[in-house]
Amino acid sequence: MAQDDPASARIDPTKASIARVYDVFLGGKDNFEVDRSVAGQVIEQIPQSLRFAQEHRAWLIRAVRFLVKAGIDQFLDCGSGLPTAENTHQAVQRLNRDARVVYVDIDPVVAVHGRALLEENDNTRFVTGDLTRPGDLFADPVITSHLDLSRPIGLIQCSTIHHVPDEQRPDEIMQEYVELLPAGSYLALTHWHDPDDDSEASQIARYISDVFNNSSMGSGNFRSRKEIEGFFSGLRLVEPGLTYLRDWWPDGPNLTPADGIDHIVLSGVGRKS
Repeated sequence: MAQDDPASARIDPTKASIARVYDVFLGGKDNFEVDRSVAGQVIEQIPQSLRFAQEHRAWLIRAVRFLVKAGIDQFLDCGSGLPTAENTHQAVQRLNRDARVVYVDIDPVVAVHGRALLEENDNTRFVTGDLTRPGDLFADPVITSHLDLSRPIGLIQCSTIHHVPDEQRPDEIMQEYVELLPAGSYLALTHWHDPDDDSEASQIARYISDVFNNSSMGSGNFRSRKEIEGFFSGLRLVEPGLTYLRDWWPDGPNLTPADGIDHIVLSGVGRKS
């Protein structure tokens, strides 16, 4: 990407970004020292977080493969983050080469890398947009020209809504998404979960929340199962329902017992009738 790209001018290397911190956990190289500092505080105390980040990404790939097999051939991936080893469009187009994908992210580093990645893929687009404004996204000319919003779509909200604070009313944001989705669409969502029971998982959740919220990144909200279930209001959850990442249609048997960190994220896929 050219050095005078407008997105690059807005990159602030002194403030941690959600996308770049996740990039650290996934072993990426597109991050700054400030991002490594935030992620490092978690990794030092909870080294299994590196393994869990990979499992989180693997869940996304399983979920979008499921959606393709369910007949979905167009996807809106919100808060898509930096490109990694396998991305949504690669996973879905491996099964349906004509499937269309639009990535949405507000991070300028993601925008630079996203547009460069998509120069080689005619069925994929990138939009710089705010996922907390679903009405604007569903009116965006890139999205409306690339996706047929009268037909079912797969809406991806993987590791996104837990970065929306309560004062922004994430429940209302998700309800607006559900109302905008055509019948037959699916929502695939993961969200940080605090069991609030003084268990190891709850202690991990509170530690990560404290690190993230008190960093320059400034976001990371763990919510209850009831609150997360509310994001699927108006949808029918696909079996096995709202569950831990490792238990949502795993590729094979879980050969190791779950530990505390396996219980800090809930995942689910819901269908709009």
